[in-house]
Amino acid sequence: MPTQVLHSNSTVKNVLQIMNAEPSSAPNNNSQQHLMNDEMAGGRSSITGRQKITVVILCFVNLINYMDRYTIAGILVDIQLQFKIGDDKGGLLQTAFVISYMICAPVFGYLGDRYNRKFIMAFGVFLWSLTTFVGSYMNEYYLFLFFRSLVGVGEASYSTIAPTIISDMFVKDVRSKMLALFYFAIPVGSGLGYIVGSETARILGSWHWGLRVTPLLGMLAVLLILFVMEEPERGQSEGYSHLTTTSWSEDIQLLCRNRSFMLSTAGFTCVAFVTGSLAWWGPQIMWSGLKMQKGYEDVTINSVSLNFGIIAMAAGLIGVPLGSYMAQRLKVHYPKADPLICAGGLLISAPLLFLGLALANKYNYLVLVLIFFGQVSLNLNWSIVADILLYVVSPTRRSTAEAFQILFSHAFGDAGSPYLIGVISEILKKLFAKGTIPVLLASMTLASNNLQTSSGDKQDSINNFHSLQYALFITSFVEVLGAMFFFFTASYIVKDKELAETETPADNGPDTVQNRYPVDETRLHGHSNPRFVA
Repeated sequence: MPTQVLHSNSTVKNVLQIMNAEPSSAPNNNSQQHLMNDEMAGGRSSITGRQKITVVILCFVNLINYMDRYTIAGILVDIQLQFKIGDDKGGLLQTAFVISYMICAPVFGYLGDRYNRKFIMAFGVFLWSLTTFVGSYMNEYYLFLFFRSLVGVGEASYSTIAPTIISDMFVKDVRSKMLALFYFAIPVGSGLGYIVGSETARILGSWHWGLRVTPLLGMLAVLLILFVMEEPERGQSEGYSHLTTTSWSEDIQLLCRNRSFMLSTAGFTCVAFVTGSLAWWGPQIMWSGLKMQKGYEDVTINSVSLNFGIIAMAAGLIGVPLGSYMAQRLKVHYPKADPLICAGGLLISAPLLFLGLALANKYNYLVLVLIFFGQVSLNLNWSIVADILLYVVSPTRRSTAEAFQILFSHAFGDAGSPYLIGVISEILKKLFAKGTIPVLLASMTLASNNLQTSSGDKQDSINNFHSLQYALFITSFVEVLGAMFFFFTASYIVKDKELAETETPADNGPDTVQNRYPVDETRLHGHSNPRFVA
């Protein structure tokens, strides 16, 4: 903690103010801010009704956000049949969306740190709702791809800003619980996306109708954001006011020096790679494997998508709050618990998902169990990674940090993973068709089908299954890599958190780098640690 030089009168005033014995007009200083933080350390004893409503609205929008994102995954086979496209162009639908999403995220992160966040989010939700609805009427592949990419522009505005609003309303354990609730909507929304997409298409007889549910909910969300949701002042929960922002280029430089932020972002990128691949191709690999089992030859993709969606939702219902609960309990005694829980979750998930893929054409119920527990372990990460970002980064650059994490994790994670898996699958299909079976890949699966003796349609089905299966094996190795990044994060997390907490947020003079960072040592790891006199 930096040395504080305080006058006794100022100290008395600060204590009286916190005890509600004096109006809040007394000037802010760092001592007062830390006393307020300590007061709120156990979480606010009372959360206002407006704050509860705001969290519910944010969770609702996040839910329909991910419903919209994965509705196509539930009807992908129908889309491929209509447009006559293979796995590569099928994966490109998700990749195009994520590319536009990650490119626009830094723009909205910059705006979110400086302008009215309610208006920015309302604009984004309106845009993705409109483009999803219009895109559902496209009957040409590249037009459909174009509108799918525009959906990413709208979603980028919401995803970069919403967590920072929660951060500005709550601190510590209360913040962790609210973030768990917020990110709880991701796996649940993804699962609902499969269900809504597949079931709406089945009931109404066309996959186009599966894309017209979330836009209606999106318009409702726009009204709730504009007229009901509260927008707190930046840094409000930490007791800060009149925060001074730095330039965007300086924000980026400081974030790049923050080792905990960068390493946890790298770990989360691996999580995004895995979730993007499995969310997009999971229903199809389960459907292909199930058709190869006796008694399931006539199973439909819609029924498989429904089951996959239920598993995803159940895994989210357990995994996200379990991760948050473990973090809150263990951090009391082990300050490095957050990244270690993330690493452990990935190491547990990797073999479970690998076995689930390897046995997908053999044991239906065992595969469902393996995938369920694999996803539960994977879902431990969501709220914890978000919490790490918020407590190692200053309030004035949190939206920028969210945007940077989205850009990086999607650029090297789920932006390319569905397309990469699709491309590898298509390459392997050609090798299988020629009778060239890679010995290494063949030895990785527990399947016992004889690929050389089958013929006709059955041969094609077997080839299609194994090509996608082998491609998806990559995800287990990426999970192990992600665990390594989180282990490295644990080495720096305590120091970086302390540096973030001691940063001076208020405007205490001219807006200059010298005033923010009086000595060079204070710029370590993307944080300032200045001394000042009350």
